[in-house]
Amino acid sequence: MFSQFALHERLLKAVAELKFVEPTPVQVAAIPPALEGRDLRVTAQTGSGKTAAFVLPLLNRLIGEAKPRERIRSLILLPTRELAQQTLKEVERFSQFTFIKSGIVTGGEDFKEQAALLRKLPDVLVSTPGRLIEHLNSGTVDLREVEVLVLDEADRMLDMGFAEDMQRITELCANRQQTLLFSATTGGNALREVANNVLRDPLHLRLNSIDQLSEGTRHQIITADHAEHKEQLARWLLANETYQKAIIFTNTRVQADRLYGHLVAGGYKAFVLHGDKDQKDRKLAIDRVKQGGTKVLVATDVAARGLDIEGLDLVINFDMPRSGDEYVHRVGRTGRAGGEGLAISLICHNDWNLMSSIERYLKQSFERRTIKELKGTYSGPKKVKASGKAAGVKKKKTDKKGDKKTTAKAAAPKRRPNKPREETRVVSSDGLAPLKRRKTEE
Repeated sequence: MFSQFALHERLLKAVAELKFVEPTPVQVAAIPPALEGRDLRVTAQTGSGKTAAFVLPLLNRLIGEAKPRERIRSLILLPTRELAQQTLKEVERFSQFTFIKSGIVTGGEDFKEQAALLRKLPDVLVSTPGRLIEHLNSGTVDLREVEVLVLDEADRMLDMGFAEDMQRITELCANRQQTLLFSATTGGNALREVANNVLRDPLHLRLNSIDQLSEGTRHQIITADHAEHKEQLARWLLANETYQKAIIFTNTRVQADRLYGHLVAGGYKAFVLHGDKDQKDRKLAIDRVKQGGTKVLVATDVAARGLDIEGLDLVINFDMPRSGDEYVHRVGRTGRAGGEGLAISLICHNDWNLMSSIERYLKQSFERRTIKELKGTYSGPKKVKASGKAAGVKKKKTDKKGDKKTTAKAAAPKRRPNKPREETRVVSSDGLAPLKRRKTEE
């Protein structure tokens, strides 16, 4: 029960009004230390309820001090407009019985209107890095008095090239008293460096490792001969699978538009979402899918983070994502909050090695599936290595005289430097078992 947390009665009233009953594992683990004012680094699955895990402690701090609104007191930084809008709604829902005011600043909206909002000094500012930097450059926002800084989906912000913007923004929030960093993946060295720079004596909560995908989601692959064959398979799946709503991911905007056009021509109610679409079109696409007027959304990875659409239970990877982390974010759109979902990847010969690498990275073996009506000639490589990748014939290198060169390296391999160790709390999957401490190497 949320009453176990030392939250203000007005927040508990909002939680009850919203029919939040049992806190999720990430909320059980993160809310108490966040209420104590500790800096946190939290690694938790997409769809695990981590927005409430940082919004509730943040609002509790703002209620507790009850100071007049003279400055922006907290900043929530996120990678995409869609995630920012969704987070703002959560802030507004949880603060409905308080006098806390919030605002949003993202790209695609009128700059002057945003400047007017910033002059009103909202208690909670939700923003994306790029547009916030523009307001900083124009002098329309002052972050010097920010008390709490939240970096949500920090790994995605790094993937999108916002490292320098994040660094500048955190430096300008120099007087902050608490920093909360949330991510769906451990993020590697880049995220570790950011955490070391912005967090002070942090507690690292790891509620899942990267290979722990949602238990309610099945993962399948279907082999295809070429792009046109993939389009046939996608249309067959949309026509024959049982689902409420579906999202199809492509790697390029051109392919997204092409597939969207073919689906609409085939009578499907679909929308397309990618970076070339303006804010109005992007909002329309998401709203139509959420409301049920449209069942199919075709998207690039701009939609792989932050979308929380009820009833979205089918994900099709028309193109394989370029990394295991991106696979996690894509399929995280389904099987959320304990629900069931199906993730299907369409695999041509040039996708096989990438798919094998993702399987190995996630320590998963995807279910192989064949659609009899559309069975192609390609069913995978004839020979595979122990790693699962296709085995090819290597050509031996020759020097100018035609002599075969040895493949052995003369120099000994370089030793990797020892990585720093970090104290981490690993939380059990149910969130109720005692927290354990262990030393981990990322």
